[in-house]
Amino acid sequence: MNGTTFETRRAALAGVVAIPVTPFAADGTVDRAAHRVLLRRLLDAGIRTLTPNGNTGEFYALTPEERRLVTELTVQEAGERAVVLAGVGHDVPTAIASARHARACGAAMVMVHQPVHPYVSHGGWLDYHRAVAESVPDLGVVPYVRDARLPGGRLAELADACPNVIGVKYAVPDAARFAAFARDAGLDRFGWVAGLAEPYAPSYFSAGATGFTSGLVNVAPALSLDMIEALRSGDFPAAMRVWEQVRRFEELRAADGSADNVTVVKEALASLGLCRRDVRPPSSQLPAERRAEVAEIVRGWFL
Repeated sequence: MNGTTFETRRAALAGVVAIPVTPFAADGTVDRAAHRVLLRRLLDAGIRTLTPNGNTGEFYALTPEERRLVTELTVQEAGERAVVLAGVGHDVPTAIASARHARACGAAMVMVHQPVHPYVSHGGWLDYHRAVAESVPDLGVVPYVRDARLPGGRLAELADACPNVIGVKYAVPDAARFAAFARDAGLDRFGWVAGLAEPYAPSYFSAGATGFTSGLVNVAPALSLDMIEALRSGDFPAAMRVWEQVRRFEELRAADGSADNVTVVKEALASLGLCRRDVRPPSSQLPAERRAEVAEIVRGWFL
């Protein structure tokens, strides 16, 4: 889908931006067969934007070869059915190489992970993203913003230099800060994705977001799609009814600084027989009582 226009790609951000898990086989390698099954399940449900190598995909626990494999499998499975927004990051040369690989595979966009470095200046943030964006001028570029200190003006500077910066995944847990950041950057200039998934989507939509990311969608795509339809129509009571249905599941994911963010999703998928529950360090599996709670939540969704 890398032949689509920037406007088409930006429109793909105005929906449920699914972050697929990366399932592992018993020998610890990426389970290609399970990965395809999970992707097809999302596509068959109506998901039209996929982000391989997102945090729910255990981006930082994958090897470079595995990250390339996950991108390739996702693009192959998506075909013309979905837009692929591939996650890239790490050091600048690695991020650039990953972005160029995504382009070669046929991805339409790349999501640039928040730089993982103890010392991130605003100017350095700009330089980092500019280097990636300039390396793939024909791809849409979506910065993943997790830094509450970053001013919206820096994003505007980036887009002035790199017109292929077309959207933002904003993941600071503060709707008022998001509202200010988006307006300082240019509300109508970018596709705004609520990067903290269903729990924050209603508040972020009230401030201007038009899409949201989801890990929950791996388990129950219909719930995520119900929420986006309610938000699109301005039916916030309906959106909050979905919020109530997923609240406990998302609380378990967010507990202890999101220690079990991926673990809970994989446990839910394991309870449905869709993949193994295995996660890689520094994540870990749930204790037995939490496994039972997750399974009970999932049963309630599918009754």
